[in-house]
Amino acid sequence: MIHDSRICALGEGALWHPLRKQFFWFDILGQCLMSQDREGPMVWRFPEMVSAAAWVSEDVLLIAGERDLFLFDLISEEIEVLCALEAEKPGNRSNDGRADRQGGFWIGTMAKGGDMTGKGAIYRYYRGELRVLYPQVSIPNSICFTPDGKHAYFSDSFTRHVMKVALDSQGWPVGAPAVFIDLKADGFSPDGAVVDADGNFCCAEWGGGRVAVYTTDGALQKTFEFPAPHTTCPAFGGPGLSTLYCTSATQGLSPEVLAANPLSGSTFNVTGAGRGLPEPRFVLP
Repeated sequence: MIHDSRICALGEGALWHPLRKQFFWFDILGQCLMSQDREGPMVWRFPEMVSAAAWVSEDVLLIAGERDLFLFDLISEEIEVLCALEAEKPGNRSNDGRADRQGGFWIGTMAKGGDMTGKGAIYRYYRGELRVLYPQVSIPNSICFTPDGKHAYFSDSFTRHVMKVALDSQGWPVGAPAVFIDLKADGFSPDGAVVDADGNFCCAEWGGGRVAVYTTDGALQKTFEFPAPHTTCPAFGGPGLSTLYCTSATQGLSPEVLAANPLSGSTFNVTGAGRGLPEPRFVLP
């Protein structure tokens, strides 16, 4: 089912706000945050690319932009910068990100175009500190966390591997990450992901036109298909957190593929798709 028919060049950052009971997402290349309310479609435009968010309060989001992490008031549209994010690298931008269960925020960066190999990184912002977790990442994605907050998932879409790593009580990685899912044989790339209430890993797969659900041991359990080859980021929301939302993109699709898949770039939903978890709050330092 189509949730929103506005076409995103690169839909991303799917987020269900548990206080507002409202679904948000980004068009990274369109430099905007999008949503809907009873009045109809909503959009907030920015002077730079924006890609991911976490909720801070009913009206305030933490948003990742090209050069910094900032607070954004949905009502007043006031911005307060929290910290720089690779401001010294104008060729980079933010990509996938999500709040962890300890109140921190993980965010990945990548090159805007051309040779993207190893140009980005994955960071964590926690209690006022921005720390590099994994350098030399090409396309950071799949950032999400187990229900108990003891493990994190992430991927470099370039490698087609989803990784899993243990976390300490404050949410910092412990030890070396291990491969959780290998998508090389499928030919798809892991994109955005979220964990459901049962701990299953639900991943949008770029090139696969689907959200694939994997059990806690990495076995494929089921898939939800969408009429868009480049699915990008899922989120659970709606009544009982039983609706699965998914963004998509037109980026990288040929005119022929776009003609055959005219709904590419739309935002979709599936009801009765399982049960999600409330999105963690980002805790201000």
